[in-house]
Amino acid sequence: MRHFISNRNIEIPNIIYGTAWKKYSTSFLVKQAILEGFRAIDTAGQPKHYHEDLVGKGLEDAYRSGIKRESLFLQTKYTPIEGQDKTNMPYLERDSVVTQIEKSFKRSKENLRTKYIDSYLLHSPVFPSKRLLEVWDVMSGLVKNKEVGQIGICNCYDLDVLIYLYEKSEIKPSIVQNRFYSQTGYDKEIRKWCKEKSIVYQGFWTLTANQTIVDSSLVFDLSEKYRVNQATIFYRFLNHIGIVPLNGTTNTEHMREDMKINSFELTKNEIEWLEVLLK
Repeated sequence: MRHFISNRNIEIPNIIYGTAWKKYSTSFLVKQAILEGFRAIDTAGQPKHYHEDLVGKGLEDAYRSGIKRESLFLQTKYTPIEGQDKTNMPYLERDSVVTQIEKSFKRSKENLRTKYIDSYLLHSPVFPSKRLLEVWDVMSGLVKNKEVGQIGICNCYDLDVLIYLYEKSEIKPSIVQNRFYSQTGYDKEIRKWCKEKSIVYQGFWTLTANQTIVDSSLVFDLSEKYRVNQATIFYRFLNHIGIVPLNGTTNTEHMREDMKINSFELTKNEIEWLEVLLK
């Protein structure tokens, strides 16, 4: 398994299994993904989209099959109240921001059956800036207490917000996780800035939003050359340009095939040809 290294010197596997919208199949799919070779799992403390408790069940089942906790990278998120179903969330509506994070983090640890979270993300920016820094300060405390390895932010497409957070924080963001699609220009400037700061950029919705590219004749030809499927070519390309993709497949054969991401290297010319498709 290849890895990316964050600004906290933490290794992050080059492809992550995403657990959103898996519902009651979550535990089975998490176990299968791990047994097929995935070593990073992404989830969130957001019950309306994630069954985090069933992620934990899948992890426990994988451990029984011989997988060790220390071989896995576990990433979950604090979801602000704006992103929650208020009838089903890990904290109370009346709770302060501090209490929300404390309760959400405690629930996530219980769900995932672990005392340590490798990566803890803010699911989306919060405003005003004073509230954002308050949230970040509480999350930073989890790093200082050695309950979390690193922290980051998701769904942030405004570079100015990221720069502000970076400059104002003691514990710097180590992860930016965004939807990777054309509507944001594929986050070109954000990805450049992340690279300068040794922040690992994670991309989700990578296949869904880019099916035209995945289905292109160029990707098809490369899949024939390297004897892998077209999705795997695209995932490998993303690695080459500094992106850790999330993969949410529910197909065991696809899981197995996508693990071939580690079996080949695209050439410099091939990477350049694929980059043209992003424009």
